[in-house]
Amino acid sequence: MSIDQSKHVAPVSAARRRDVIDAIRRGAVPESGLDLLATGLDRFETALDAELTAVASGSSVFKAIRGEYGSGKTFFTRWLGERAKRRNFAVAEIQISETETPLHKLETVYRRLTERLATSGFPPSALRPVVDAWFYALEEDALAGGASDEDLSEEVDRLLNARLTEVSRHAPSFAAALRGYRTAQESGDEGTAAAVMAWLGGQPHVAASARRVAGVRGDLDHFGAFGFVQGLLTVLRDSGHAGLFLVLDEVETLQRVRSDARDKALNALRQLIDEVHSGRFPGLYLVITGTPAFYDGRQGAQRLAPLAQRLATDFTTDPRFDNPRAVQLRLPGFTQESLVSLGLAIRDLYAPGSAAPDRVLTVADDAYVAELAKAVGGALGGKVGVAPRLFLKKLVGDVLDRIDQFEDFDPRAHYALTMHPSEMSAVERNAAALNPDEVELELP
Repeated sequence: MSIDQSKHVAPVSAARRRDVIDAIRRGAVPESGLDLLATGLDRFETALDAELTAVASGSSVFKAIRGEYGSGKTFFTRWLGERAKRRNFAVAEIQISETETPLHKLETVYRRLTERLATSGFPPSALRPVVDAWFYALEEDALAGGASDEDLSEEVDRLLNARLTEVSRHAPSFAAALRGYRTAQESGDEGTAAAVMAWLGGQPHVAASARRVAGVRGDLDHFGAFGFVQGLLTVLRDSGHAGLFLVLDEVETLQRVRSDARDKALNALRQLIDEVHSGRFPGLYLVITGTPAFYDGRQGAQRLAPLAQRLATDFTTDPRFDNPRAVQLRLPGFTQESLVSLGLAIRDLYAPGSAAPDRVLTVADDAYVAELAKAVGGALGGKVGVAPRLFLKKLVGDVLDRIDQFEDFDPRAHYALTMHPSEMSAVERNAAALNPDEVELELP
């Protein structure tokens, strides 16, 4: 059997192939290369690309992604983030967590944003390269406007003030910190420059001496975070980026926090949505992800009526006719057919990088991939929707790797599917439970 890449994937570099396969082998969602695996997402492309275009033109968009555990929410947002990055957006993905990133403390959300900020040219954290590029752009604009070397610094200050006029009304300390960073840079004081940049990124406990140089006080608080997001969007736009694609992942965790913290977090989310829709954040594409229980349950969005109204979307119709332009998108989850299709895509991606590509395609033929998908789904109580992660992990690590390395390995004869509880997530263990006593319950 010869390799036919055109069936599922276009030719890809060895590095991209390796990154994707290595992540799947670990049971993780790849950080990049997701376009190689995006089966069934084409119906969203036109509407989402139009929204990215609008954001790049100065609009802002809020989107809520809805799906059960295992339906591919993280995959979907990273796939969309890749599309945004190819359009020169900066991207950041934040996991909402009661202890690490509580949503009701927006100063912490902003700090995580700057820590995870990435661009097509720089991995996280790309905050400092972005700011450096912004100052370089200001210098170029000043020179283009006729500034001489002698008055360049003064002209850059004038441009800085002009570009941050709107931001300074809400967060004057953001502009002050930028000036302080530039002053430290020009004087060769790297320690102070790094400290001021840390403060600009929302880091707490920055040395008082550095804050004095920048002319700022204290740490960023909840109310100043919105202004800092505005400032970051301004810097991104003026340094050549189309905007910011920001994901707040796993907001359903809000259902499990104390009621007072939950109410504050839900209100913070409502406020954030309103600010996006008001036009305060031009260049921002904001995405949240959550389970249906979060959007529809009494411990989630329905607990705050104004938030529920903003997220309301009609899902009573046939999923085939879901509106991709709606505020909330429903991910359909995996069927047996789509699970097999994804497995075939992975196999066809794996084969060209193998030492024995023909053997991989022959031994792990379409029929065997379908058999393995059915077996994994069956071991999880027939719940195909939670099967993709384990199925792909088993396919790559237990089957394809062995076919590649051992000439006489035949998975039909030499491999029996095993799934140990230690390699499963809580959702997967619950799906595999044989009786109710084995189901793990999360109690407040």
